[in-house]
Amino acid sequence: MDEQITWHVELVVQSGQWDAFAALTHAMVQSTQHESGVLLYERFISEDRHVVHVVERYVDSPAAVTHLQAFATMYGAQFASVVERQRFTVFGTPSPALKQLLDQFGAVYCPRLGGFSRVAEQRDGR
Repeated sequence: MDEQITWHVELVVQSGQWDAFAALTHAMVQSTQHESGVLLYERFISEDRHVVHVVERYVDSPAAVTHLQAFATMYGAQFASVVERQRFTVFGTPSPALKQLLDQFGAVYCPRLGGFSRVAEQRDGR
């Protein structure tokens, strides 16, 4: 499967863990910038700094698998200690290998129905 994969994750920062989460986010953003295949990697925080929305997009399932494997090795345990995952919604059709990883997070899958992406148009040179 060679389609882009996007996900939205809603997290709750554990009480007293804001500083640790902010530092971890900084480290994660810095290391992910060097991964090929990452199209979008953003975090948004509620005004009360309690809820975090994660939006990520990858060129394809293999790129997302590579990212998740690196994430688990470098940050998985620390990440799990500072946040609680509320929702994990995946947009697109992940490969079986990616779906196996995402199932561990309780992901809900939403296959593409229609639309377009300007990012895809730019990438394809249209």
